[in-house]
Amino acid sequence: MTIDTSGRNVPWSPTLEEVAALAGVSSSTASRVINGSPRVTEETIARVNAAIAKVGYVPNRAARNLASRRTQNVAMVIPEQTAEFFADPYFAEVIQGAAMHASSSDYFLSLLIESEHEPHRTRQFLRRGNVDGALVLSHHSASSSYRDLARTLPVVFGVRPPGEYGDAVHVVDVDNVAAGALGTQHLIDRGRRRIATITGPLSTSAGRDRMQGWSDAIAAAGLATGAQEEGDYTPSGGAAAARRLLDADGSFDAVFIASAQMASGALTVFNERGLRVPVDVAVSTVDNNVFSTSSTPRLTTVDVHTSEKGATMMATIIRLISGEQVPAETRVPIDLIVRESTVL
Repeated sequence: MTIDTSGRNVPWSPTLEEVAALAGVSSSTASRVINGSPRVTEETIARVNAAIAKVGYVPNRAARNLASRRTQNVAMVIPEQTAEFFADPYFAEVIQGAAMHASSSDYFLSLLIESEHEPHRTRQFLRRGNVDGALVLSHHSASSSYRDLARTLPVVFGVRPPGEYGDAVHVVDVDNVAAGALGTQHLIDRGRRRIATITGPLSTSAGRDRMQGWSDAIAAAGLATGAQEEGDYTPSGGAAAARRLLDADGSFDAVFIASAQMASGALTVFNERGLRVPVDVAVSTVDNNVFSTSSTPRLTTVDVHTSEKGATMMATIIRLISGEQVPAETRVPIDLIVRESTVL
């Protein structure tokens, strides 16, 4: 204990200078170790850390943040309608991955659902120094409105925004063309030759890219292009698209569906119409979530590792905030998971 100027006993708090003296280094060197600077030898790091442990030194994070003008806060911005956000497990999985990575760092993750009526207020909030960086996660082109923000604030997008934006914008996403091709090629490998598709919304890059992958795989196999209908990433949208496919041309023996939510809806329609999956029609999809694992039959799917995507987005924004050079685009891996919807 120490005595303050009023004569009260107060807990003793070790200082940076005392840590430096015990480690036999200067205060500036001790500060560099505490702040994670790479310009310190391993031996010096070990000595400073040993001194910190011995005296119980706790860095004054508030003072450090004030000096560096850091908030230690990153915003996850969702430019989507609130109802769509809460209904789609994709967003929850990406946010979970980002939050888990944040918990192992010095940063906090805040969630900002863009105002549907006054979207400009979200960008104003971000420009006022309330956060050190932003993660923008959306299915739709609404994310493009944040491109200019990237010129003044570190920003990482979960979907490539349309248009030209140069080196200021960084993207973490999967190769959706490859995902569409992988899901379709599996159907071809299972001996299917008349392969239809239910696309995602063609207003989204994922919807267009997954359709392109379906088309590329069919062309590479020398097959005729199958029927296609557009969905909206919801079970009801997938069901409606499946009805349109069957009413227009029921001759397909397989269908690649651009999301597991839509595929779960399509399965109910196939069952209503007396089609057996996979005997009469094989189904492959994208997204390894509850919709693919709880459907009957369970769905063969392309796993796009959404939780890993969130973690990678968070790791990337922290590197940008720290001033590191980061590639303009980072790809998350994909894998095919084969289940009963394609296996006889």
